[in-house]
Amino acid sequence: MQIRHHGLATAADEPSFRGHATSALTNPRPIAFSHKTIKRLKDRDPDSVEKVIEYANTWRQRNLPEFQATQLDWTSDDVLVPDLTDRDTVIMLAYMAANAYVDVPYTGDWTNVTEPWNDTIHLGWDEDGVRGHVFATDDEQVVVISIKGTSAAVFDSGGETVPKDKINDNLLFSCCCARISYYWSTVCDCYTGKSYTCNQDCLERELYALDKYYKATLEIYRSVVELYPNADIWVTGHSLGGGLASLLGRTYGLPVVTYEAPGEMLPTRRMHLPMPPGVPRWDEHIWHIGHTADPIFMGLCNGAGSSCWVAGYAMETRCHSGLECVYDVVSDKGWHVSMLNHRIHTVIDDVILSYNNTPVCQVPNMCFDCFNWKFVSDDDDSRPVPTETSLLPTVTSSAPTSSKTPVQTPPNNDDDDDEVCKSRTWYGRCIEYGPPDKA
Repeated sequence: MQIRHHGLATAADEPSFRGHATSALTNPRPIAFSHKTIKRLKDRDPDSVEKVIEYANTWRQRNLPEFQATQLDWTSDDVLVPDLTDRDTVIMLAYMAANAYVDVPYTGDWTNVTEPWNDTIHLGWDEDGVRGHVFATDDEQVVVISIKGTSAAVFDSGGETVPKDKINDNLLFSCCCARISYYWSTVCDCYTGKSYTCNQDCLERELYALDKYYKATLEIYRSVVELYPNADIWVTGHSLGGGLASLLGRTYGLPVVTYEAPGEMLPTRRMHLPMPPGVPRWDEHIWHIGHTADPIFMGLCNGAGSSCWVAGYAMETRCHSGLECVYDVVSDKGWHVSMLNHRIHTVIDDVILSYNNTPVCQVPNMCFDCFNWKFVSDDDDSRPVPTETSLLPTVTSSAPTSSKTPVQTPPNNDDDDDEVCKSRTWYGRCIEYGPPDKA
């Protein structure tokens, strides 16, 4: 990950401004803060956290005991968070998310976010992967990491990151490696060959691979926390950038505000990211801002003939972790659902700025991703010892528990008729074996 540190660059340092920057300079919008208690890992040193994530994603391959949430040390910290009831705060963070798409600050579509914010670090612009910018207050009390979303011709003019963006979109937000039909090229080889059947262990390995975007976001955080060790760090992003922001925020317990992010509950669970036990959904530190005319945010951009399908994107998820803050533009303004409404500047100019108030952030309705898929494991036939509490406790998730699975229970494949699988997790792993039911 290439990090460019340009010092404290301000508007006065630039000779000229183009696009949105000029208007932003004449209309500064301060961000409102509030305090929130966030339960998160006690030891958040990047080396320690990455070891926890690595263990959670590799214990099966190494025949180690399963890691449980109760074995982790948690702490409750008082943290500065954005006040999302304040309209200017929502607008300013959206500008930061939009700026992540611009290479050179104060040019093109860049929007100057004005004092007290300074654009201090530019992330990944010498590479074709994760990109973005870092904004810090003058006193370095609050630092915002802004992560770029998907670059694609359907949204903008494309760019150097289009191929990798597409791979990561299709890996993170599809049910099984973007296996839509025989005609699609999948982004991994986890499809088993049986109809709607996918290898869960394979998916977890692919998501955690070194060349994927999630690992790059961990490197970003490591660099930022070294420069600002005492700051409250927030994360924001649009689209894919919002999904990555949420995953990073979940890992380290950071306040996150996303814009039009696809549902990221599925990759959150697949990568076994640390979710503290006992925290109710309404007390989350991740906020997803979106509107009802965006099929990607609403989880409607899937199926043959959809805009995403035509463009080669398998955006099959719709379940968000955290809270949802939704502008109902379909009812309020008569908008039609269209992928064109997903663009960040459409969201800012035609949605956020057109409302006098911010939407209420609330717990999402219960939803299920990939309900028609069956997820199998390499160790399904090895009868692992059941565990009641995994690294991701079901009490904090909108996904169903193992006692209420949205998919049909797979047929028993064991040669030994003395025991069969009696209960599976929501993604298909057998967690309880017992004698077969008598006919």
